[in-house]
Amino acid sequence: MNDENDVGVARRVQSSIGSLALFIDGFAEFLGQEGYTCRTAEDKCSLVAHLGRWLDRQEATHDRLDEELLDLFHASLQRPGYVRHGDVATGRLLLRYLRGLGCIPTPSLKTDRSPVDEIVGDFGRFLSSERGLAPATLINYLPIVRNLLVGRFGKGVVRFSDLQPLDIHRFVLRYAQATSRRRAQLAVTALRSFLRYLRQRGEIATDLAGAVPGVASWSLTGLPKFLPACQVEHLLAACDRATPVGKRDYAILLLLARLGLRAGEVVALALDDLDWENGDIIVRGKGKRLARLPLPLDVGAALVEYLRDVRPACLTRRTFVRMRAPLRGFAGSAAIDCVVCRALKRVGLAPHLKGAHLLRHSLATDLLRHGASLTEIGQLLRHGQPNTTQIYAKVDIESLRGIAMVWPGGAS
Repeated sequence: MNDENDVGVARRVQSSIGSLALFIDGFAEFLGQEGYTCRTAEDKCSLVAHLGRWLDRQEATHDRLDEELLDLFHASLQRPGYVRHGDVATGRLLLRYLRGLGCIPTPSLKTDRSPVDEIVGDFGRFLSSERGLAPATLINYLPIVRNLLVGRFGKGVVRFSDLQPLDIHRFVLRYAQATSRRRAQLAVTALRSFLRYLRQRGEIATDLAGAVPGVASWSLTGLPKFLPACQVEHLLAACDRATPVGKRDYAILLLLARLGLRAGEVVALALDDLDWENGDIIVRGKGKRLARLPLPLDVGAALVEYLRDVRPACLTRRTFVRMRAPLRGFAGSAAIDCVVCRALKRVGLAPHLKGAHLLRHSLATDLLRHGASLTEIGQLLRHGQPNTTQIYAKVDIESLRGIAMVWPGGAS
């Protein structure tokens, strides 16, 4: 919305706003920056006016506004025939706006945290700041550590001197029986990391990480799922580049198909990471590692078309943003996987692997078949360990035929 529209929205709801009258103009402008239309912003400002009058009746000032008070307000609106699905979202937007101004306090941390909460929180901060692990990894690791500690100590005092190898064995056994092999392997990794952390801090004297039993795993047993190069090109050509969403998704798919970016790396790509002068981009990979990759001509052209023609004007520095309000970067990797899934559906493909990694595998396989070495592929894909790239050797059938031994009794 432009400034005149912002003022018009505010004026139409200016009367009888109550204790929130001071903020209605700024909130209307904030909604415009978030990409809401004038009509939607007017509806949301009307709800804020209603909230202001309700606060006055409760003799509550605006600085007391929080999630709990908003819940009471929404409950007061519930009556037969009243359906407003956007009310809760509007309340959250208002809280975010007021907290950004410093007009209401941010939620305080709970003071009744248990000993386990404190330990898990400290471990999470260590993984984030010292190890540089991504939030998605913490989401996987921390519940496992919490389950171990709660199962052994409950909500009481945690005495690490009482933690024995048998406790860890029993936990891993129960966990492995209740979940998949992949999740059980993740639990083993998380526990070993936690126990090394405890020893590093001097909380335990023995190396309990060595007591964590392994879960059977045979590396390189499967084949990487991939699309032939002709199907990748068909996938790209099927994007409807006459629409804003089609132009955005085409640029995303090219980054996946030409550079092998992970979904999270596309989400994290910022405008400042695009170095147009030198023709390359900065990729923010796993473990907060940065890599500089050359920008292919077709990828650069697609990015320019998206940024110049269709990317909405908004406050975020993320390169790829939602095309509908609220205008902000994607919440996570799942959004990029959805872009790939929609593209596959458009061309009638239904491979077993449907996410962003499908195009990463497809790129590696195509490069190998055109003579690239595993080392070169590993460098492009930014693998931390050389053996991660070895799985692609299994799809190089011609090279494998050259080293295959004759089967005894088989045809010569």
